[in-house]
Amino acid sequence: MFQLVDDSGIDFNNKVIDQKYENSFFYRNYYNGGGVAIADINNDGLPDVLLTSNMGENKLYLNKGNFKFEDISASAGLKQDSMWSAGVTLADIDGDGWLDIFICNAGHMKNGNRINKLYINNHNLTFTESAAKYGLNIKAYTTHVSFFDYDLDGDLDCFMINNSPLPLNNLGYENRRNLPDAEWPVPDILKGGGDHLFQNNNGLFKEVTLAAGIHGTLLSFGLGVSVSDLNNDGYPDVYVANDSYERDYMYINQKDGTFKDIAEDCVDQMSFSSMGADIADVNNDGYNDIFTTDMLPGEDYRLKTLGAFDNIDLYNKRIQVGLYRQFMKNCLFVNNKNGQFYEAANYSGVSATDWSWGALFFDADNDGLNDIYVCNGINHDVTNLDFMDFFANELIQNMALSGHKESVDSVLMHIPVTPVANKAFHNNGNLSFSDAGELWGFSQPSFSNGAAYADLDNDGDLDLIVNNENQAAFVYKNNSREGNKNNYIGIMLRGTKKMYLR
Repeated sequence: MFQLVDDSGIDFNNKVIDQKYENSFFYRNYYNGGGVAIADINNDGLPDVLLTSNMGENKLYLNKGNFKFEDISASAGLKQDSMWSAGVTLADIDGDGWLDIFICNAGHMKNGNRINKLYINNHNLTFTESAAKYGLNIKAYTTHVSFFDYDLDGDLDCFMINNSPLPLNNLGYENRRNLPDAEWPVPDILKGGGDHLFQNNNGLFKEVTLAAGIHGTLLSFGLGVSVSDLNNDGYPDVYVANDSYERDYMYINQKDGTFKDIAEDCVDQMSFSSMGADIADVNNDGYNDIFTTDMLPGEDYRLKTLGAFDNIDLYNKRIQVGLYRQFMKNCLFVNNKNGQFYEAANYSGVSATDWSWGALFFDADNDGLNDIYVCNGINHDVTNLDFMDFFANELIQNMALSGHKESVDSVLMHIPVTPVANKAFHNNGNLSFSDAGELWGFSQPSFSNGAAYADLDNDGDLDLIVNNENQAAFVYKNNSREGNKNNYIGIMLRGTKKMYLR
């Protein structure tokens, strides 16, 4: 059903190579990969594509129609002076009817060159970098942002997540969830974590994190942020997927400019290493549901060689200090319509998808039910049990951290490299999903991270683009309507004009 297009003009490859001073031993999130965003930047009715790179150039591709794209990155004005880009968001930030670009930058522990970028659309296929002008030139470890109107005043505010650079062994087993970033007893280079909310005030973004009840702390390891109305009260809520240690956050909009994290009040358990998250209605009952990805392999050999499960003492310790009930598995939170969610991933058949990143809900075959797509793969199997036994040797650790490139290489050669295929699940109804990856054409082994969908050729079904590490990006054409002839509806939205006074 999905055909891999290899002559689209999108020749993007996010190459990530361990180097002498920049490698996976110095930066824990070295293999987390890049993002992809799809939207119409020039208002011609065709969705365009932007992919981010960790060590190379971010690329903007103009949709010329019929699955042909042109690289306009240089002429558009994208500046590659901040490396290690992560998530990317396309949104009309200045309210002029043209989409702007926000690129998140993380990484680079040594030089700290990680200022986020905001490119304002000039209406002529060029952009002007304006992050400082809007108050968003934030220097942090930003994974992603979402622009949405949390206070319903007619402009887009900004919710930012960061993945804490703090080494896990520095945390111990303490719950410092409400300790402000500035008060952590760590060097300044490790500051810049946590979730942050910025209110849009006539085009200038002001941080309101603490006043709004957001956890702006180094304890959070944000990898995914999704925004939707979870309780059908007309106000947008936020779900943050936190990798390892810290639990996920479910921020419910209190309709007074504040949020309340009610995760522990409405879900019984959650993913331990939440990588990605998405929100949609999976059972068509009018209430939105949540899906999060983790690292649980479904194949027996990888299950037994890629890491040990927690023992009961560590599990109880996490509960004791307030880190809640977390398990290494994907979670499907089904909205119970009363403020509660029940977790159905095992029942639904979507609990184990290997080391997973991007999570997408979308109706792949236009049958009226939202399906699931999951990006898979890690550049090196760093949780391989044989490698961890080897790396535990103090001499080997000292070699890896000595800064000698040959020492780094000598350790890396012992880590297995195993690309795996991405997963797709067909929604059968009644909360039942079937594995449709092979059937739909998703059989290519890869290290995939970010993904996005859109109708790239305006034929009525949703196509897919995937950002891969050390491999060409996947551009998939959806051929479902040619086969099943299912209907679709197309809607073009035009918002009210918002003028900013500067």
